[in-house]
Parts: sequence; structure tokens; C-alpha cells
Amino acid sequence: MQKTAAKLPGPLKTVIGRLSSISPFSSLNSSAATSVTTLPTPSSRSASFKTAAEHELFPKVDPSVDGPDCNKECASCTVSLPRKWNIEENNKLYGFISAWGTHVLVGTGKADWIRNVDEEEGGLVQALSKEHEKIEGEAMMLSASNIPLPDAHEEDSPDQPFTAMLFPSFLETTLRPSEAPSLIPLLNSGPKSTTSLDAPLPTAVPNIPTFSPPQTRPIPHSAVILLCSHGTRDKRCGQSAPLLAKEFNRHLRDLGMSREMYDDRPGGVGIYYISHVGGHKYAANVIIYRRRGIEGGSGSGSAEEGAAQGIWLGRVRPEDCEGIVKYTILKGKVIKPETQLRGGWNRERELVSW
Repeated sequence: MQKTAAKLPGPLKTVIGRLSSISPFSSLNSSAATSVTTLPTPSSRSASFKTAAEHELFPKVDPSVDGPDCNKECASCTVSLPRKWNIEENNKLYGFISAWGTHVLVGTGKADWIRNVDEEEGGLVQALSKEHEKIEGEAMMLSASNIPLPDAHEEDSPDQPFTAMLFPSFLETTLRPSEAPSLIPLLNSGPKSTTSLDAPLPTAVPNIPTFSPPQTRPIPHSAVILLCSHGTRDKRCGQSAPLLAKEFNRHLRDLGMSREMYDDRPGGVGIYYISHVGGHKYAANVIIYRRRGIEGGSGSGSAEEGAAQGIWLGRVRPEDCEGIVKYTILKGKVIKPETQLRGGWNRERELVSW
């Protein structure tokens, strides 16, 4: 299976700073943020979706149901964060990320990038960043990723192909920068963070002049874990991502759910690095997209419905990984919402954090 990554904001009301430094999820209480983006109230949110408090968005583990060890940290970690690890640990995290409807990862084959990924000339991230105003409703988040370049990648071509992964639709496609406009109708017509799981999806993607809809393939994973590894933006992200990836994979292997980059077996969990998402002083930042009903290793929902939950955590440490695998990945529950939950969306409960 080929992989990809990308990220960006949608219709903007106020933008402070230059576009290349914008994350739609810059924390409003973060003095480390390089810019602030304010989005209008989403116009495409289903009327049934409501803004949730931190204890409502996702169920919290309950020792009486999940066992007495459900909220305990792992005592057998094989890795640890640097000795002088220093992050912000006092601010309230929940409720300070802006709405996002879709997330596009553009595969670059790298785990670190230039400071502003949309300034990389000739890349798909740059091309898609110029299309973000055509996204309907909530913002498109656009991230570079370590997903490998496709076999057809042409190093000397000014219009080389890239792999892109799309969430919450759990689809991937191969696209050249010149074809970036063709992805927008697909994103606009597909499932978004505020699309009900029961809502019918269009059977065809509309064409736009000179472009046909891109060919897509289902991503076989039941869930993905996205780790910010953008060390050029903040060394803490570059340090923590590989440590967490190692620890997550250790626990996933015990369950038979670890999936390497080219592993196309159905189910399991893929782990990918992504570029800056905002709030690096809350490292490690972890975003999880999961299908519903994956306790047995594969999702019970239909392939077309995509992710049921988008869960954004901050301040994640290696000793948290075991619990996140057992309870967040498998059961859609959070362990420390008061100190780690930054926000997200829950299409099962029809709730969002914004």
C-alpha cells in the first residue's frame, strides 16, 4: 500500500501572520504559537452535532468497567523521554483547537521538513495549500508525512506524483501537483468530521473542467496514529515521535495489530509521522483516527463510513502508550481527558470540541 500526507485551514475570517505558518489548530492559550487563525462558524455541520464538554466528547475509562489498571501508566516502558524534557503542563488543553472537517496527509518519504511545509517548491502540499479556500464547511488540515513516495515517483519531473491519505474517509490516492484541484470535489462530497455515520454518501464525485476525479483506494487499517515529528519547528516533536512510535508498536505487536508501512492486511493500526499541527509546547501531540468497533482488530463499521472518531491528545509520554492502545484505540475511550485531551470529534455521539 502506498502512503501520503498533507494539512491546512479552510475559509478564514481572520489571519494573523503568513499562510505558511498557519495551523488551524493553533492553541489560543499558547504563547509559543506563531500565528492565530480564527474560523467562522462551520456552515456544513449537521444540525444534530453539538459542542461537547471534555467529559462528554469521548467516554472516560472507568475502573469498575475497564478494570482497576485502566488508568495506570505502563511500568515496563522500553524507552524514556530526554532527561531534561520540558513542556507546558499547567494550561487547560481542551477547547482551544479550531474546527477541522478533513485531514489530508501528503507522503514525502521524510520525517522532518522545512519550517513551512507549503513553501517546498513543486510539492503536492504547496499545490493543495493554494486550493484550501475551495473547501466547503470546516477547514482542511494539510500535513506532510513520512508516507513513502509512490513507485512512479519521478525525481527529475517538475510534476511528480505523490501519495495522499484522506481522513475521515480512510482513502488514499496518487496525485500530481498539477492535479491538486481535482481532490477538492472528492473532499467536499466525502465524509467529514461532522457527517453523521448514518448519512448517505454520494455515489459519484462531480467532475470539474479539465479534471477527472482521482482514483482512490481504501486504507485497510482499522485506526491510524499520527505523531508530530517536525523537529525543525520544535526539537521536542522530533525527539518524542520516534520514541512513542517504538512504544506504540511494541504494544500493538502483542495484539497482532502492528502494521508496517507496506502491510496491506486488513485491520491493525498504522503509525505515521506528520508535520507541525500547533501547540508543540504540549508535545507529544498525537492524533488518532479510528473506525468504530475495532476491539477484535478490525472495524465493524462499513468501509465507506470512514473514521468514527478523531481524537487529539497532547502531553503524551511513552508510559501512556499501553493505555492508549488498550482503551483509546480499541475502545474509543480516553484516560486523562483533564490533562491530555485537546479536542476532536465523535461521529458516533455527533459531538465536536469546537
